[in-house]
Amino acid sequence: MRVGIPREIKPLEGRVGLIPAAAAELVKQGHELFIETGAGVLSGYRDQQYASLGVTVQPDAASLYDASEVIIKVKEPVEPEIGLLREDHLLFSFLHLAAEPALTQKLLDIGLTAVAFETVEENRQLPLLAPMSDIAGRLSTQIGTTLLHQPNGGKGILLGGLPAAPRGRVVILGGGVAGGGAATLAAAMGAEVVVFDKDRTKLEQMRALGPNVTALYAYNDLIAAEVACADLLVGAVLIPGAKAPHLVSAEMVKTMGDGSVVIDISVDQGGCIETTRPTNYESPTFVWEGVVHFGVTNMPGAVPRSASQALSAALIPYAIRLANGELEQHASLRAGINVSGGELIHPALK
Repeated sequence: MRVGIPREIKPLEGRVGLIPAAAAELVKQGHELFIETGAGVLSGYRDQQYASLGVTVQPDAASLYDASEVIIKVKEPVEPEIGLLREDHLLFSFLHLAAEPALTQKLLDIGLTAVAFETVEENRQLPLLAPMSDIAGRLSTQIGTTLLHQPNGGKGILLGGLPAAPRGRVVILGGGVAGGGAATLAAAMGAEVVVFDKDRTKLEQMRALGPNVTALYAYNDLIAAEVACADLLVGAVLIPGAKAPHLVSAEMVKTMGDGSVVIDISVDQGGCIETTRPTNYESPTFVWEGVVHFGVTNMPGAVPRSASQALSAALIPYAIRLANGELEQHASLRAGINVSGGELIHPALK
């Protein structure tokens, strides 16, 4: 199979679909690998590193797409990439189509098969989404900490507090991988952390992070009360393949103090906080009713080397199966099919 790795063109997106070591695994399997020149540079990998492992470096995106049957990339295709896709392509990437009806229609019109990283499912887990969710969760606390600085429009507080100054309060919606990553870092910093979920096992895991972590069932009234007290509010709600539900209304956000911060990790699935809207790293924040909002849809793109390494490690077993033509033989990959032959396949999109 001819496998292509294009250069990501989303603003300030530095990740690469496969790092050199992962690409080499496909070469060893007898597949022909292509990479667009410069695709790995922002992740710390030069063209020569790929070439030395038997990967052919293509001079531009058009050449890369033309030479390839399987396209492995990180983020959903945008213009002008969409115009390079063909009916016979198999696209393997993050897609988040529930929040992208226009892109969904374009992929249906092309007629290709698109397998989304975020809906590949194995043993009721999402193995390709998990490492990026973990990174996004940790970044939400790191970024939220700096957005709370007064020069960035925040309240001017230290989340962990210090003698004679109280700890900040972090409220997290969702105790899964992303929410857990946010809570782990916030708790380690010494903040007061409140995590909401409906799964008792997740609540137990969050509570076990430390005595400064409170884990609560996601009752609407409790969420409203905690949002009003939050210095940093993190949205980390996921329904695989589907649009995220709004757990925090605009009226709730209005109760937050000026300079508070909202970071909605689920923004790429529509967001679980009503006032969220998508942003990018060129202009990552906006202020609504005095509250700083961060809605970047590719948060792990800020740490491309770490993110690419983590993603490739999770990705390579599935990439090998796809390149071997085994899409229909593995239930985990079949679960990842979003569109194929002009039809919607994933149940959450119908």
